[in-house]
Amino acid sequence: MQRRNFIKGLIVLGACPACARAALAAEGGNWSYEGQSGPDHWGAMAPDNAACSAGSQQSPLDLTGAVKAELPPLAIDWRPGGRIVNNGHMIQVNMPAGCGLSRGGKSYELLQYHFHAPSEHHVDGRKFPMEAHFVHRHKETGTLGVLGVFVTPGAANSGFSRLAAASPKAAGGEAAVDDVDPNGLLPKERNYWSYEGSLTTPPCSEIVDWMVLKQPVEVDEKDINAFTSLYPMNARPVLAANRRFILSSF
Repeated sequence: MQRRNFIKGLIVLGACPACARAALAAEGGNWSYEGQSGPDHWGAMAPDNAACSAGSQQSPLDLTGAVKAELPPLAIDWRPGGRIVNNGHMIQVNMPAGCGLSRGGKSYELLQYHFHAPSEHHVDGRKFPMEAHFVHRHKETGTLGVLGVFVTPGAANSGFSRLAAASPKAAGGEAAVDDVDPNGLLPKERNYWSYEGSLTTPPCSEIVDWMVLKQPVEVDEKDINAFTSLYPMNARPVLAANRRFILSSF
């Protein structure tokens, strides 16, 4: 905890530019999800990646043994729009300014959201076909608030279908998705797990307040297949909690 607060202090003072750019880290680099550039080797690939191997608050986790707590409700203020990008590691939607999330008096701005297959977080050992990460940044500190949403086959979801159809097939490709409302990618229930962790991609900076919704969102299975045809496996394995508390709303 002391180390985490120290890093947050560096961000406030402007002394941690790598941390301040952390939300964009996944867009570049020669890392991958397998072989000599896979997760087991991220920490050795660049000095900025040291936390990937030496960090004690790494993500994702298996969400198990959670402690019930009165977590503050999530206030989400998102609007349609953005540009969908194939960044070479995943499909990502970069959002225009003006979208945010608030929790317990702390406000974040939505920067982007992206998709992993299969899910990075597990629940009592179970993984889901996909997981969406909505990456927000706290303006004053530069720390991140990431909302995780599990994706499972079921009823069609029009927004997800439009993203699946618009996803660029080649790395570096992008397109406008002005008609896609990210609110439509959320389930009805907003109960969630919360813990302190890291980015799940290099440089694995330990500056993330994680919020993972308990209820998955249903989408058409053929749209899941459209995503996984591009990136069939882009999930970091679950890591040790290292005595961290995972909190669960009632």
